Amino acid sequence: MYQNLCSILEKPPLYTKTEIPFWDDEHISGEMLKAHLDSDFEGASRKLPFIEKSVRWIGELAPAGAYRRLIDFGCGPGLYGERFARTGYEVTGVDLSWRSIVYAERSAREKGLDIRYLQKNYLQMDLGETFDFATMIYCDYGAQSTVDRAVLMNTVYNHLRPGGRFLLDVFTMVKYELFEEAQTWEVFENGGFWNGQPYIEFDGRYKYPGVTLEHAAIVSDQEVRNYYIWNTYFSREGLTREAEAAGFQVCGLFGDVAGAPYSGDGQTMAVLLEK
Repeated sequence: MYQNLCSILEKPPLYTKTEIPFWDDEHISGEMLKAHLDSDFEGASRKLPFIEKSVRWIGELAPAGAYRRLIDFGCGPGLYGERFARTGYEVTGVDLSWRSIVYAERSAREKGLDIRYLQKNYLQMDLGETFDFATMIYCDYGAQSTVDRAVLMNTVYNHLRPGGRFLLDVFTMVKYELFEEAQTWEVFENGGFWNGQPYIEFDGRYKYPGVTLEHAAIVSDQEVRNYYIWNTYFSREGLTREAEAAGFQVCGLFGDVAGAPYSGDGQTMAVLLEK
């Protein structure tokens, strides 16, 4: 038992992948959807006032009249997609979670919005069509490994027309410096986010050069499941290098996706790229 517990608390190799498709898990996907829809919680989607401000600013940055066809990578339950559609964009949303896509489709129907949602892995996606504008919001880009980020940049590039633009945000090294390593545990007698049945959660927060990991080891009566949430943090120069390697050029730098000025001392950074 001692050795088993020690192995749970070992620091994993960089970018160890979660082998369990938790976004398809009946219980976890439901908890994720609740988190997205909780307007007072920023663990999954940003708070609604920020989303509203962000969409207004994006509508000025890349007007629907000039960038009508919009694709939202990692669209979740459509919080941005619906607002983009009302702004005048022709919206396609892509997400890996079937539950988020089902919710987004139903919500769009109920509101009379013509939005196309696709349940797809954007790391393995080729739609055979191009768009005018692409978004990836709430730092999803940095959740990928170095190899997967290169795949993602190329995927977005290939889905844009010449002159098409891509807006994304990332966490900066300022936020990385604030991250504190720790190991904790908690008992969930009545179940929780990761499981509807009783479990013990061992959490490890680890730092690597420019990267952090939040590792949840979930111990139930049946098994031990490991979930890895990675975040890569960027300097202005590092993000520019990755974008230019895919063929993009940087045409705008901001403090966030609501248009805050870039200062170099904020915890997020947004970049506007052009094909």
